[in-house]
Amino acid sequence: MSMTETDIGKCNLSIIIPTYNEAENIPELIHRIEKSLIGVDFEIIIVDDNSPDRTADIAQKLGEEYLNIKVIKRKGKLGLASAVLEGMKFADGKFIAIMDADLQHPPELLPLMLEKAYKGYDLVIASRYIEGGSIERWSFSRRIISIGAILFAHMLFPKIKNVKDPTSGFFMFKRDIIENIHLDPLGFKILLEILVKGSYHSVVEVPYLFRERRKGKSKLNLKEIMNYAVHLLKLRMSR
Repeated sequence: MSMTETDIGKCNLSIIIPTYNEAENIPELIHRIEKSLIGVDFEIIIVDDNSPDRTADIAQKLGEEYLNIKVIKRKGKLGLASAVLEGMKFADGKFIAIMDADLQHPPELLPLMLEKAYKGYDLVIASRYIEGGSIERWSFSRRIISIGAILFAHMLFPKIKNVKDPTSGFFMFKRDIIENIHLDPLGFKILLEILVKGSYHSVVEVPYLFRERRKGKSKLNLKEIMNYAVHLLKLRMSR
């Protein structure tokens, strides 16, 4: 792994973004984050799995402009879960946000999420399944897979039954809720791991529109669905 970063001190918010072949999306995403969080002390941590399309190089160039971007370039395609954990090692923020690079998660929601965190919520989840939330142009089969994944999570872990969107990929949390907790997620459902294992007291969900990917290729495939099933079993056995 190689890493380049600007000279950044402690900050309030660390935004971790795992990437693989997101060169088409990363400039717009970073510009929108920077615009949305004017006046906030934050950093962006890009964890790139050696993207052939040079996503990391583009992010590093943007780092020269904004001076609050860390880029971690890994040796190969090691997966989203490990990328998030890698990013956490370099995060300085009191709060940590996780989001995708494909523009399906609106950066404009970050200020509201941070406001909720400041008000004392340990975990703030951007939700597709509470009032006001929705999904843009999903096929019937994709909706069934998503709803089924949530139902299974609720059945196996009663602790999280009141969380409407435990499989969301867009969330924010106080970093101390995972201190001394061993996280070992499989696939891309990091939130589920934190919900089951984390040491938290209060959770809030905020609605958002999950948009259709405009550029690049979706990472969801049969392998990821199988990883989710295995992840559920691992979590259940560990409890």
